[in-house]
Amino acid sequence: MIEDRVGRRAAPITATAIPGTAEHAGAPTGRRGARAFARVVGRAPFARWAWAEAAYCLIGFPLGLAGGVLLVVVLALGAGFTVSVVFAVLGALLFIAGLGLARALGAAHRRLAARLLGDETPSPPPLRPDGGFAARLDARLRDGAGWRSAAYVLAKLPVGCLGAYAVVWWLVGLVDLTAPLRWAVFGQRPEPGSSEGMPVLTPMPFGGLDADTFAGTFLAVAIGVCTLLCAPWVTRLVTWTDRRLIGALLGPGQMAERVRDLEETRALAVDDSVALLRRVERDLHDGAQVRLVAVAMSLDMIRQRLDESESADGGRDGGPLDVARLRQLVDGAHHNATEALTELRDLARGIHPPVLDDGLPDALATLTARSSIPVDLVTDMTERPTPAIETIAYFCAAELLANVIKHSGAGRASVTVAQLDGRLYLQVGDDGRGGADAGGGSGLTGLTQRVRTVDGGIHVESPAGGPTAVTVELPLHA
Repeated sequence: MIEDRVGRRAAPITATAIPGTAEHAGAPTGRRGARAFARVVGRAPFARWAWAEAAYCLIGFPLGLAGGVLLVVVLALGAGFTVSVVFAVLGALLFIAGLGLARALGAAHRRLAARLLGDETPSPPPLRPDGGFAARLDARLRDGAGWRSAAYVLAKLPVGCLGAYAVVWWLVGLVDLTAPLRWAVFGQRPEPGSSEGMPVLTPMPFGGLDADTFAGTFLAVAIGVCTLLCAPWVTRLVTWTDRRLIGALLGPGQMAERVRDLEETRALAVDDSVALLRRVERDLHDGAQVRLVAVAMSLDMIRQRLDESESADGGRDGGPLDVARLRQLVDGAHHNATEALTELRDLARGIHPPVLDDGLPDALATLTARSSIPVDLVTDMTERPTPAIETIAYFCAAELLANVIKHSGAGRASVTVAQLDGRLYLQVGDDGRGGADAGGGSGLTGLTQRVRTVDGGIHVESPAGGPTAVTVELPLHA
């Protein structure tokens, strides 16, 4: 850890400061934590997410059961025909039909999860085999996305049954709440002299209870309340498992997802390079080129004046040498040449700042020292990143500090750089008004696209009223 050049210090980035880690999330403790826990548990049965997850389990059970049984039958028939030489082709066609059915069922489960759970899982790429009949048959039998969908449909059988059991908790809790009403109004009480009372339902398959008196029905109410308080978390456990299965088996697969991400980042990198070239061309055309044209014109005028002076000295027609005019032209040419050099230097610095030659910590120290508001800088780096990563980190810090100065109304900012688990984390914070949004066409969108080209990411924490903390995560090597 080092101090910045003006001697100010800030808290370094640690595991607790990095978004996405368990330490960052934290957990309330003590009485406040107990009250927060009680509020969460008490409100869960009335929360929209709890009822949506219960509906997902309720709808997913018959869909998973019917689809799983049908797929098992088709695949079993395909396996049975495949082992025989005569019907091997029929068995292969049944396998292909089973994989197509699995893809269709997987798509239905993805849509259901997106509608009720809010989980948008990308679809796997469609299978478009080419070649002859044998080649197409072989490609369809090797359909990785189809086999993963089949694995999900088969895994959905036990998960769907668990989902149905989770829905039972809701039903049992609601029925037990009506126990006094059923006793007093509907007459569901035991007959005189009967040894069996009114059954009290529980979600457990054992330990049944009876209510022998009207007061005993309030025990059923208590059981119903406890059951309803637990029901959302039972369904959440089931849907959590289902979400993991959907993400692992119904998505495009790691390789396809990686290819898609690489295609997107390649397009972003190409667009970024084209934009950079256009900016360089525009700056050269509107800046340095105009200055150099003015220098050339001034030099032409000086040469013309000198030629006229030489003609006058030779006895031909011509006026005397105007030294003041020549000095004015020379001063103008000198000024334009100096401005052209400055603009070219700034342009080169915008492509690759020379201060990065000494490393990212020194570059950030220079950047923060030039800021118009006080900036606390702390860097904690044990390994120097590659030049491309250093350049991206530097420009991200410069853009974020510019946003702080222009838009946040902050009186102080901080820049913290650290390495953790082989990643580089750059955090820029301020005490301004907050409300920064990574979307909506803001400058943060451009930064997000830039860091994505090297498999990086940006996390923004900016509640209304502040403070704001933007964390850029980058690999150490591009």
